[in-house]
Amino acid sequence: MPDIRFGPADRLLLSVDCVLRLLPGGPSNTARNPADELPKATGLTPAERQTAAALMRVNHAGELAAQGLYLGQSLAARSPQTLNQLRAAGAEEATHIAWCRSRLKALGGRRSLLDPAWFGGALAIGTLAGLAGDDWSLGFIAETERQVEAHLGDHLQRLPTGDQRSRAVLEQMRRDETRHGEDAHRAGGRTLPAPVQGLMRLASRVMTTTAYRL
Repeated sequence: MPDIRFGPADRLLLSVDCVLRLLPGGPSNTARNPADELPKATGLTPAERQTAAALMRVNHAGELAAQGLYLGQSLAARSPQTLNQLRAAGAEEATHIAWCRSRLKALGGRRSLLDPAWFGGALAIGTLAGLAGDDWSLGFIAETERQVEAHLGDHLQRLPTGDQRSRAVLEQMRRDETRHGEDAHRAGGRTLPAPVQGLMRLASRVMTTTAYRL
C-alpha cells in the first residue's frame, strides 16, 4: 500500500467509513470468502450447530474488538507509515467481520448482545495504546495478534469436524492475524511488559467467555 499522509479531516472520514462498514446495511465487502469454495455443511447435529455458532459469535466479537483497536490506534498514530499499516490491517479485519457474520447467518446463530461494548471498549484501549507512541502501539498489535492466533487455534480444535466452511474461515483468519503481528514487530513494535500481557489475556478471556453465552 502506498505511503499516504492523512490529516485530521481525513482520519475523521476514515473513522466514519469504518463505523459504517460495521453497521447492518453498510458498504458490502467483496473479498473472497474461503467458505464459499467448500460445500455446505451437512450432517451437523443441533448441538454441533449450536457449538459452531457460539464459536463464530465469539470470533465475530473478537474481530469487532480488533476493528475498534485499530481505529483507536489510527486516530492517535504519529507517523504516516504506522497509520497506513493500521489502515491496511483494519481493512482485513473488516473482511473477517463479514466472513464471521456470513457463517453466523448460515448456522442460524446471532451476534453477541454486547457487541457495542466490545467495540467501544476496544476503541478506548486502542486510543490509549496509540497515545503511548507508535512503537508501543505496534507492540500492542504484535501481542494482540499473538494471543488471537492462539485463541483461533483453540477454536479450530473445538469446531465440529463437519463444519469445514467455518474451519476454512478460521484458518484464513489465523494466517492473516499472524501476518499482522509479524508486520507490526518488523515495523518496530516493542515487547510489552509481562503485566500488560497478562491483563490483555484476562480481558480476552472475559470477552470470549461472555460472548460465547451472550
